Amino acid sequence: MNRCLVYGTVLALAAGVCLAAPEPAVVQRPGQWTVEVKFEQPEQLVLPWGGNGPARFWYMILTVTNRTGQDVGFYPRCELMSDTFQVVPAGVGVPPIAFETIKQRHQSRYPFLEALGAVENRILQGQDNAKDIVVVWPDFDNEAASFKVFITGLSNETAWIDHPVAVDNAGQPVKVFLRKTLVLDYAFRGDPALRNSVQVVHKDTSWVMR
Repeated sequence: MNRCLVYGTVLALAAGVCLAAPEPAVVQRPGQWTVEVKFEQPEQLVLPWGGNGPARFWYMILTVTNRTGQDVGFYPRCELMSDTFQVVPAGVGVPPIAFETIKQRHQSRYPFLEALGAVENRILQGQDNAKDIVVVWPDFDNEAASFKVFITGLSNETAWIDHPVAVDNAGQPVKVFLRKTLVLDYAFRGDPALRNSVQVVHKDTSWVMR
């Protein structure tokens, strides 16, 4: 199939989902909550690990604070998506030594740093119970000029929509489950292929239903 046609199809489907998707509530309904999150700029980590020479990783540190007035369940997920359509789940293909190295690097500022996959599934109320969490990805497409980070689990706000294309056996649109998701938008300054010298620029922060 023609490459342009494939990309056009993907973009058309994405546009259909975006048009149909609801926006997160400006004022949340009773029972809905969203925790507070602060984030550091993404950084690189290069380790002499793997049979093919040094391995490069990307990571960012999040600080999550529960000011909702109640203890809440916490089941975070995080994905990185490049502008070349590569999707990289956090933690997949990342060795334990990467977290240990990052923890040592930031020990003075984040002495209680936790890995995303090891965080307790509950956040107690208040500043004293804030969690510092590191999210790590293996390196991604060298041709990517920008990327987005999607973080779910920071809110219990959800929605269902009809899929713009897929139908079930009865011919009815398949239902798609959406969660309130934090989106962090970044671009590279410099040649993306020259990873050692490239700079990451924060472009935007938003909430979407995804």
